[in-house]
Amino acid sequence: MVGRWDFLILTLYLALITVLSVTSPCPQGFQSGKQGCIDEDECAVDDYYPDNIGPCGENAICLNTNGSFYCQCEDGFISSTRTVTFSAETSATCKDINECLGDASICGSNASCFNTIPHYSCICDDGFTSSNGAESFRHSDNVTCRDIDECQDEKACGQNATCANTPGSYDCVCNDGFGLKSGKSISSGNQKQCEDICTIDKTICGNGTCHRGASGHFCSCYAGFTNYGNKRSRCIALDCDVFKDMNYLKEKFPAAHDLVMQLEKSCLELTQSENPTKLDGEDILTRLLSMIDKLLSGGAFKDNRKVSTFLDMVENTLRLIGPLIEPPGANRSSTHTELELLVHKGRDLPHGPVTLTSKKAQLNIQMKTAAGDPSYYPGFTTVSLLSYANLKDSADGYFSGMKPQKNQSFEINSKVVTVTVSNRNTRHLEEPVELTFYHLKQLNKSNHICVFWDSSEERGAWSARGCSVVESNVEYTVCSCNHLSSFAVLMALYEMEHKFELQLITWVGLSLSLICLFICILTFSLIRSIKSPRTTIHLHLCISLFIAMLIFLAGISRTENRTGCAVVAGLLHFFFLAAFSWMCLEGIQLFRMVVLVFNTNFKTLYMMAGGYGVPAVIVSISALANAKGYGTQRHCWLDLEFIWSFFGPVCVIIIVNILFFLITVWKLAQKFSSLNPDLDNLQKIKAFTITAVAQLCVLGTMWIFGCFQFEEGTITMSYLFTIFGSFQGVMLFVMHCLFSKQVREEYGNILSRFCAPRKKSYSEFSHSSSSKAHASKSTQDTGESHI
Repeated sequence: MVGRWDFLILTLYLALITVLSVTSPCPQGFQSGKQGCIDEDECAVDDYYPDNIGPCGENAICLNTNGSFYCQCEDGFISSTRTVTFSAETSATCKDINECLGDASICGSNASCFNTIPHYSCICDDGFTSSNGAESFRHSDNVTCRDIDECQDEKACGQNATCANTPGSYDCVCNDGFGLKSGKSISSGNQKQCEDICTIDKTICGNGTCHRGASGHFCSCYAGFTNYGNKRSRCIALDCDVFKDMNYLKEKFPAAHDLVMQLEKSCLELTQSENPTKLDGEDILTRLLSMIDKLLSGGAFKDNRKVSTFLDMVENTLRLIGPLIEPPGANRSSTHTELELLVHKGRDLPHGPVTLTSKKAQLNIQMKTAAGDPSYYPGFTTVSLLSYANLKDSADGYFSGMKPQKNQSFEINSKVVTVTVSNRNTRHLEEPVELTFYHLKQLNKSNHICVFWDSSEERGAWSARGCSVVESNVEYTVCSCNHLSSFAVLMALYEMEHKFELQLITWVGLSLSLICLFICILTFSLIRSIKSPRTTIHLHLCISLFIAMLIFLAGISRTENRTGCAVVAGLLHFFFLAAFSWMCLEGIQLFRMVVLVFNTNFKTLYMMAGGYGVPAVIVSISALANAKGYGTQRHCWLDLEFIWSFFGPVCVIIIVNILFFLITVWKLAQKFSSLNPDLDNLQKIKAFTITAVAQLCVLGTMWIFGCFQFEEGTITMSYLFTIFGSFQGVMLFVMHCLFSKQVREEYGNILSRFCAPRKKSYSEFSHSSSSKAHASKSTQDTGESHI
């Protein structure tokens, strides 16, 4: 009943208000009073509004105005319409503002923001405290969070450890000689966290006894083991027997004997003393490189056992002295060597890739591969790359460890390098090393093979076991090997097809050429009626080719004696250049005859200087610049890297002669078109020019075809080169003797002397020769002979 009465009263109240508002004379927002219409305060809270929250709703402020009112959200709230003010008739509500999302730095550094209604709270992070001591604060309080120094508490890390304060926290580090048990971490209040390191890790010294002193632990190595004087490092085995092969070394390498004796003594000092003296690694390294220079400057070893002994000695020495060098290592270069040595020392095992380089080689290796098994880490890691300038001369030819294909042979085409690391177990690496070799000879279509020197293979030989080619092109080859030793890159060569046929052509052709050239030499030197500057040039051209071909037949393949082979190559270089020089003189002689007309004859001294002096100068300079360019592993000829000391002058001579011949032909054409040409002389000059051009083609074409012999698969060029080269003497005999009418007549006269019924008297023969000479006087005046 009470509820019904309340409802009835409320209804009557509302009706009365409505009636009064309709009938009130005051406008809306005002009400009648004794003094007239006065403003009605709509913001006044009475029982009409539920929960007394006012007309603006929850978390809002009502602001009365004259005749009306408006609403505004309380501090820390925002209207749903995003406006500052709103009216009660709208559906806007006030929602809490999350200040922590709006401004990430509202609480400053080392503090966290927590949203509250209606505002927010800032609380310092763990390890920090507020500057005013309050637990929470706001930005407007101007409070900062400062680091708490936990190390002020003596029990923070416990005994045998040192506390190091860090922003917001602290670290505990065991004192020298103490350590944590595996898998444990230091926690506050634990008094037995750091224990004696010799007790925790029984293997910390390896093959030695662990002791703890005031400055930490130290290791006393057993006999035969060493830690190179680094007392905290693990003791490792050191085999001094590798330096004991004195008798053979003293016999084969006297220059290395003293150094190896010192190395053995130093090695024994390291393994027999508990406190070995600090050896001078820099001094031993300097002596090693000096000894290598002395050995390699003495020429090739000519014995694979010598090569094995040499490489083993270098590897063992570098492994011995590597830990004696101070970090980060050493870079040295000498006349015959180039060394980069990297040294890392420390208790922690090194990681990451490293690259060592020389001019013609590069090594990429992981430091953990160089260090080896972590359980046997000695406290240091060394990596070295040693490149030899000319060791390939001694190591080339020992390929018994290879399996060649049919007609396949090998030749070293890179520098030989030695790679050593401190890791003692390098026979099979978990992660292979990568070596990049830059080729000494850059030939197209050549097959390259990665190899290492295997001392166990028939006293020493190259082997491809464990190595593979990653990438190869004309300039370089990248090798991947799963073990360490001394390495190189081999170039696979293939024997030329039709070798027997080509050799037969060569021997037959050269034999005929020598006979023909000998006849030419007799013809131009003994028959006085044809003698002239031109025949003098022919004579010396034939002499040069005759000697060159004779040397070629006798010594081109005699490579067993390196010095003799170099001499043969030098003589061939000289006499072939001399042949081209005399051919160039013939072109110049023709040019002078046609263009200068008068004074066309060379003095004999000038011709000798040009024909033999110029080649002698070229060969002398070439020999002084690169004496090793004379003689290869297979033939006594110029090395491919050095071949342009021959082809360069030859190309210049051919170009000069072509230029002279073009001018000669042009001048001849002008003279033939003149009104009163001297047809007799012009015909002779024309004939001379034709034979000279033919001669240039014979000699020049041969070497043009020879240029293509550096490529594979050029069998056609091989036949052309062999034919033109072998039959040069025959062709010169045909051109200069058989095609010459005057020479043929002289041959007829000589034959008639032997075939006639009676021999001519000496006076008759002299008279005939004199008549012939008189008939050709005009020819001699111009320096030419009939053709």
